[in-house]
Amino acid sequence: MDLIGDRTLRDLLEERVALYGDREFLVFEDRDGEIERFTYRQFDARVNQVANGLLAAGIRQDEKVVVHLPNGPAFLFTWFALAKIGGVMVPTNTANTAAEMEYVLTFADATTVVTEPSFMEMFGTTLPRCPGVRRVFVARAATAPPGARLWDELWRERPTSLAPVKLHNEATLEILFTSGTTAQPKGVMLTHANCLWSGERASKQMRLAPGERNLTALPCFHVNAQSISILSTLTAGATLVLLELYSATRFWEQVRRHRASVISIVPALMRTISAQPPRPDDREHALRVVFYAINCTDKEKADFEERFGVQFMNGYGLSEAMTIVTVAPIDGSRKWPSIGLPALDRDIRIVDEQDREVPRGEIGELIVRGVPGRTIMKGYYKNPEATAATVKDGWLHTGDNAWMDEAGYLYFFDRKKDVIKRGAENVSASEVEKALMEHPAVLECAVVGVPDAIKDEAVKAFVVPQPGAALTVDEILAHCTGRLAKFKVPQFVELRESLPKTSIGKIEKKILRREEQERAGHAGR
Repeated sequence: MDLIGDRTLRDLLEERVALYGDREFLVFEDRDGEIERFTYRQFDARVNQVANGLLAAGIRQDEKVVVHLPNGPAFLFTWFALAKIGGVMVPTNTANTAAEMEYVLTFADATTVVTEPSFMEMFGTTLPRCPGVRRVFVARAATAPPGARLWDELWRERPTSLAPVKLHNEATLEILFTSGTTAQPKGVMLTHANCLWSGERASKQMRLAPGERNLTALPCFHVNAQSISILSTLTAGATLVLLELYSATRFWEQVRRHRASVISIVPALMRTISAQPPRPDDREHALRVVFYAINCTDKEKADFEERFGVQFMNGYGLSEAMTIVTVAPIDGSRKWPSIGLPALDRDIRIVDEQDREVPRGEIGELIVRGVPGRTIMKGYYKNPEATAATVKDGWLHTGDNAWMDEAGYLYFFDRKKDVIKRGAENVSASEVEKALMEHPAVLECAVVGVPDAIKDEAVKAFVVPQPGAALTVDEILAHCTGRLAKFKVPQFVELRESLPKTSIGKIEKKILRREEQERAGHAGR
């Protein structure tokens, strides 16, 4: 037994209703600025109504329901309703293509889809190829498209109480599909216990207090929003402020207006917020914690913190660990660019290729000990081989390289797949990217390894110039030559107008690698 006992997500929500029933749990601001508010009691009552509707529709325990929605109450009500009846949510990226959705729907054995009208054209081409899908519910619609039902029918005139359902807290609660590298995405199975542990870990690391306001514009289908914002808020008895849409021109005003004490941002948000014209009231806010994930340059961090009067709380996590693995201490030195110390309950090692622990200061793979289905993922759905390769003897292999200093602080080095093998030398793509970002005319960049007949791999940089900047390849190479060892300087540079990105603003290097592989294949014909 551990910190969360045998409790489920249903138990957690109903406990908070008993404690804080009349306190605001959810404040939702849509893309037009309209606001909906739900107390803990109101939220729970609507969840029960949706759960009763799902049961009436024939959805049973362990049934897979794809939730393809932007941020909003419908997403949260559906998630928690499924949690109460033992269903499994499969949240999907709203940017997915028809082909990507067909794969997820088929592989996940989904029987039901919850979506909204703007995605029905895409589903219209996908669903005929997915015979296992028997139900489609459409939220935020006045009339139901052919073959679908209104999501509102699930809850209207349904009872606000829900009969007991026998649930185990190590039952699968959701399946999150990873972005993948070269193969198809893998489905990360997360349980009720994983989610309860995630809420405990995040809320305690941020010292989130009852009544505080935790704001996010990051997508609910991603672990960052689920863990850092939603589950931590519920665990602490705080208030979640959920924005449907991120707008760089409105975000900081929303932070002030909603009196947010905690936010979570990533580089794409940080850079676009920084690009807005300074205002005299930039430092007038109630923020206590700015949770930050993924490194930026020292100057970007310093400029942002000075302008807005905040301090980044840097952290690191992954879906398979749901989610925080390391985090900067809320008190004391944060030792930027460290990704912090091991989080609550985390046991971490840095190991070599034979899983032998390396000395302090040396680079190796970061692995974290956990209990499958409780503190780390239950496994990959229908993929025991990948599960066995990732979780060995209770240790989750993250695929990320890092090093640890004498005080036990962790420093991210690179994804293992982002270490470029250049002859006898290892080149960190992150190190080259950091050097590139120090050029004032560079807006963003990505570095990958490309085939090299002599030295296995060459270093290629994709660079997006600042708007209006007249940046040349020669200028980029000269800039790197003054900052990097010769073998780290890119052999190839490609200037682009934009780079492919994930839902939270991470650059999709797998797409760039795929393009390079296809280019190399054509060149060899």
